[in-house]
Amino acid sequence: MTNAEQAAAAEQAIPTDTQEEFRTGLVATIASGHFVHDTFTAFVAPLLPLVIEKLSLSLTMAGALNAFMQLPAVLNPFIGYLADKLSLRYFVIFAPAATATLIGLMGLAPNYGTLVFLFILIGISVAAFHAPTPAMIARVSGQRVGLGMSLYMAGGELGRTVGPLVAVSAVSLWGLEGIYRLIVLGWAASLILFWRFRNISSSDYRMKAGNLSAELPKLRSFFLPIVLLTFTRAFLSGSITTYLPTFLNFEGASLTFAGISLSVLEAAGVAGALLSGTASDRFGRRPVLLICLSLSSILMFVFLQVGGWATIPVLLLLGFFSIAPQPVLLALVQDAVPDNRAVANGLYMTISFLVRSLVLVLLGVAGDAWGLRTTFTISAVISIFALAPVLMINFNQHETSQEQAR
Repeated sequence: MTNAEQAAAAEQAIPTDTQEEFRTGLVATIASGHFVHDTFTAFVAPLLPLVIEKLSLSLTMAGALNAFMQLPAVLNPFIGYLADKLSLRYFVIFAPAATATLIGLMGLAPNYGTLVFLFILIGISVAAFHAPTPAMIARVSGQRVGLGMSLYMAGGELGRTVGPLVAVSAVSLWGLEGIYRLIVLGWAASLILFWRFRNISSSDYRMKAGNLSAELPKLRSFFLPIVLLTFTRAFLSGSITTYLPTFLNFEGASLTFAGISLSVLEAAGVAGALLSGTASDRFGRRPVLLICLSLSSILMFVFLQVGGWATIPVLLLLGFFSIAPQPVLLALVQDAVPDNRAVANGLYMTISFLVRSLVLVLLGVAGDAWGLRTTFTISAVISIFALAPVLMINFNQHETSQEQAR
């Protein structure tokens, strides 16, 4: 292919702002990168019991590790702003390699301080990937942003499904210290992403950003209920995605069963992520959110009443409905600020990660004080209050788009 042909292909690869078609190939590429990246971040939860045992950590210290990983989320608005003005595609390309390398070194950490340092670096890599990619998905999804977000989130959830199984298998083969052997998979993924994006112009990934100062009043009014929703929802999601293997292990389950249970939860989340965004495009964001949040709270109480293999079907339903709201929320953020999508996403990711950091520490403190079973029960109660902020959110932007589509 000549240089002129490559340039022509690059210009056609991303639609202009006037195009509204859904670009399946580009959505699938970004979603695949999300899959590989989150496969490695999913190692943390199933390996946490081993790390706790190796370094004699309390639950508070273990929860703080996840908080340190979330801390670099404060960079998300800055990364999002740059993504609207420049192109950060190389951040997206090399994030899987960086995250895989840092996660792979986790088993070799000799003390808690080293682990904290590693987790902060992991958080920077996570932020570099997650801040620009939802805006990129929105850019190539046309009028079907909900579907694009569903596929994007399904890629991440599939990674979080596979990750625990890969982590447990690697530990059974090589021990905790031997998981560094998997680093090569992250680098292979980054090389594939680089090959896929090599002929695409950097400018094609930029959004045409509007006047950010004019959007500030809208951002303030929109994000207040989002903060409340994120906080109340984080207790349930943080409990089951971070502490589920530790909870089951403390209840007498084997590490293998605990890892399988987390994979079952995340596998159901893939289906939830795939269906919820598409459903919200058709039926509206608010009804889908209310249904998912209500059922996830109820199912959390049911999960605490069953035991053994009977937990598996409950985890399937719990995973489906507890993870399903995420692509809807991402699509809602894109609806709210269409002229500064990466900035809005960066703000949302910052809120989400920082709130999650605080909640994970609180969950660890509560777990040390009262036990994880009581902590899970409290989380289920708090999650009920997530319904209130959903009623406060202004959904007019998406409702208008639906009316125009009809």
